[in-house]
Amino acid sequence: MNIEQIYTGCLAQGAYYIESEGEVAIIDPLREVKPYLERAERDNAKIKYIFETHFHADFVSGHVTLAKETGAAIVYGPNANPSYDVLVAEDGQEFQLGKLTFKVLHTPGHTMESTTYLLRDESGKDHAIFSGDTLFLGDVGRPDLAQKAATMTQEELAGLLYDSLRTKIMPLADDVIVYPAHGAGSACGKNMMKETVDTLGNQKQMNYALRANMTKEEFVEEVTDGLLPPPQYFPLNVKMNKEGYDDIHEVIERGATALSAEAFEIAANETGAVVLDVRHQDDFAKAHIPRSIFIGLKGSFAPWVGALIADVKQPILLVTEKGKEEEAITRLSRVGFDGALGYLDGGVEAWKAAGKEVDSVKSISAEAFKAHLDDKVPVFDVRKETEFSAEHVEDAHLAPLDFLNDHLTEFPEKETFYVHCAGGYRSMIAASILKSRGIHNLVDVAGGFAAIKKAGIPVTDFVCPTTLK
Repeated sequence: MNIEQIYTGCLAQGAYYIESEGEVAIIDPLREVKPYLERAERDNAKIKYIFETHFHADFVSGHVTLAKETGAAIVYGPNANPSYDVLVAEDGQEFQLGKLTFKVLHTPGHTMESTTYLLRDESGKDHAIFSGDTLFLGDVGRPDLAQKAATMTQEELAGLLYDSLRTKIMPLADDVIVYPAHGAGSACGKNMMKETVDTLGNQKQMNYALRANMTKEEFVEEVTDGLLPPPQYFPLNVKMNKEGYDDIHEVIERGATALSAEAFEIAANETGAVVLDVRHQDDFAKAHIPRSIFIGLKGSFAPWVGALIADVKQPILLVTEKGKEEEAITRLSRVGFDGALGYLDGGVEAWKAAGKEVDSVKSISAEAFKAHLDDKVPVFDVRKETEFSAEHVEDAHLAPLDFLNDHLTEFPEKETFYVHCAGGYRSMIAASILKSRGIHNLVDVAGGFAAIKKAGIPVTDFVCPTTLK
């Protein structure tokens, strides 16, 4: 038996490769299927099953392409109703993989079709569960994402989740290994652990949602408390996962079109494409195409694209480091953004060489920022509210990047203001969005809150975020 977790940090997502006696099962694959095909080839094995735990909202699964290329059966649990051929399993149905057995445990609550796959070893002993978004490490799946599709309230779905956990998962032995679909950083839960594998016994001890004496009412209240609105692209990804999508190779071929500066400008004007700059934030600050949006590949690229651009059908033109074009297109496709039209050949240097205008973002060190604080300058913190509540610069204003558009009227029209995040990545995204909206009187604090604390700038843990009046 060989179990391999293939973890993608940008999405905080775990896919799984399980092999026995030359037969392979893939669980919740990513959009680009080449790594699974190559892994099976190295093992001289054949992919037999593609198990999907549910219709994913935060990424586009690779199940359709993988089935097309291998002939493997796509398996969903009860209540699944996709637009393509799949095997919709019954609760309790078993699937043989070499000497191993997968048992379907229907665990609705996160979504109505949510399913956990119980893996039994060759002796028939329960070995592991692949719990999808039903059970995370330290948390459980949020019950609000499917409420419209299910015509149920999030409280009703949370009640189903409570029953699923207590009738299907908690009765399993403590030594059963838990392999979840996501880890810390995913928007599919609230308080996930940074670890990506654990025992069920340990989760029973430390996961708040698995308390033995917890009532259903307590569970519903705690699971639904503090849920932030899901990113706007989530239902669009669900639609793609249910109805199918273009082959990843076609998406890459379309997007990997090299455009001269002139052709790039014409394409931007004619299509209304977003110019997306994915270089490092320092390079963007020095010079970028006016009104372009920065979301760097070296951060949580795909989730921020989904949260801030939202419409997966939006045409996109790319500005990348040389050789990073295909990576950018691939990572966009993971969250359903298949509309890349091409990239700027030669990058910003070619743009400048063509005599075209560039813009920049003024960025200063935390030490230089400290010298301005005595003048009571406006400071905007674009971190999450939880980060802000823990510690923030005294008298700072909270404007979380996720909801930046809701705060546009709060930024001074003429007075210079300062923007920071935790480390410099999110604040540069915010700066690019503000500048694209015509707000240019900003200064970025390089290095973010980490550099601010290191510089000895006074901070406070006052929990109520301040806003400009």
